[in-house]
Amino acid sequence: MTADPITIAIFLAVIALTLAITAWAGRRNRDAGSHYVAGGQITGWQNGLAICGDLLSASTFLGVVGIIALQGVFGFYLVAGGLVAFMLVLLVVAEPLRNLGRYTIADVLSTRFRSQGVRGVMAVNTLVVTIFYMIAQLVGAGVLISLLVGIPYWVAVIVVGVLMAVYITIGGMLATTWIQIVKAGLLLAAIAAMVVLVLARFDFNPFALFAAVAEQSPTDLFSRATGVMPGLDLLSVAIAQVLGTAALPHILIRFFTVPDAKVARKSMNVALWILGLAFLAIPFLGYGAAALVGQVQIATANKAGNLAAPQLADFLGGPVLFALVSAVAFATILAVVAGLVIAGSGALAHDIYNSLIRKGKATDRQQMVAGRLAAVGISAVAIVLALGAQNTNIALLALMAVVVAASANVPVLLLLLFWKRLNTVGVISGVTAGLISSVVLVLIGPGVLGTAAIYPLSYPTLVSVPIGFLGCYLGTVLSARTRRTDEASYDELHVRAMTGVGREGAVEVDH
Repeated sequence: MTADPITIAIFLAVIALTLAITAWAGRRNRDAGSHYVAGGQITGWQNGLAICGDLLSASTFLGVVGIIALQGVFGFYLVAGGLVAFMLVLLVVAEPLRNLGRYTIADVLSTRFRSQGVRGVMAVNTLVVTIFYMIAQLVGAGVLISLLVGIPYWVAVIVVGVLMAVYITIGGMLATTWIQIVKAGLLLAAIAAMVVLVLARFDFNPFALFAAVAEQSPTDLFSRATGVMPGLDLLSVAIAQVLGTAALPHILIRFFTVPDAKVARKSMNVALWILGLAFLAIPFLGYGAAALVGQVQIATANKAGNLAAPQLADFLGGPVLFALVSAVAFATILAVVAGLVIAGSGALAHDIYNSLIRKGKATDRQQMVAGRLAAVGISAVAIVLALGAQNTNIALLALMAVVVAASANVPVLLLLLFWKRLNTVGVISGVTAGLISSVVLVLIGPGVLGTAAIYPLSYPTLVSVPIGFLGCYLGTVLSARTRRTDEASYDELHVRAMTGVGREGAVEVDH
């Protein structure tokens, strides 16, 4: 699969379209509110599509299709976990987050715990998750784009990194939102077209497709995990996918871009319907690739199966469809890294610079400049790290981000809403315990040490998530029982979370 003029032309057209969106959004990106959360004026269907754009990343479109093609039904657990995660978000946290937050997750916690320690530890955790996920996306971009377009790895990484910095510094959240909307539309159209073409090869009979896969594959692609350890490993994967996806910062901050909690709920309904249909379609692509392209050809092109979708497109529609699918994969990477940069720059500029360093006294103009500089800085750091991580396991980097999000974010957010006794020390100890335990268990697990692993499970969430909850509990019960002066009452928080009353006062910065 070598690059041809059609592929390059479509890639350039995608870049031109995203830059045009950025230029349009730049004229409306005038203050901190518009930069971080698009002024809170994104509609429900727009935000729903943007959420789809966030979750339908390159790892979903390329990685999961490849996993299903090579490993079978195990790959479907990964996308199903994302759908369950959004059910959790819809039913539990979407409306409270919108009512409590302003720009970042730390804002949500600061409605009740106005300590600098809480804001600082949450900002650091957001940066850790964002950087890990961003490096994974950039490494994936470098590897895949260099293969698809024929440019060197380092050029691909720099191009994507520079583009994402441009999107955020000029267009802010509005540009990011519309790039995600366009990308989601392109990706959904590509998935639908390929599913129709695959099923057409089997007279639109899915069972004929499955029979062909079972006949041609040397391994059973429909078997499930059996045994104690495989079962525990699968359970840990499920916990990571459900809780980690639900707590990724670049997805949670999307609820701050809509006018009110009702629209936040509507956007999740839109996202759930679209994602549900997309996730049901993805197995047809994976099994279609296994049946039509063949597992040997898929593994030969890329051992992890990351090129299965483009290979299937080439088989179904020749160079034109291959070029379109490759360009959609490129747009997918651009949209996701843009969302990551806006989340990371918000933590750095709003939480650390404005709230902790300037004590909330930075002017709107200074916050805007800080946000843009933070976006450039985060992009530069991610580019440098990705250039040095070319041979690093991409799945490991993404695993670290999801596991940290599940272990450090979920316990404090759930207990913030549903445990009256939680206090400042509990939040700090819970986030710290979840962050440290998840990183350490990944480092001593099979993803890093292979057969010499000390911790046996690929995903440590089966242990690290309870450690996060335990950190919150122990920090709370072992610290002073009297309420600190910088802690608001739980009843006040509950009213704000459920109704939005007093929301503007709820996000005052720390003093």
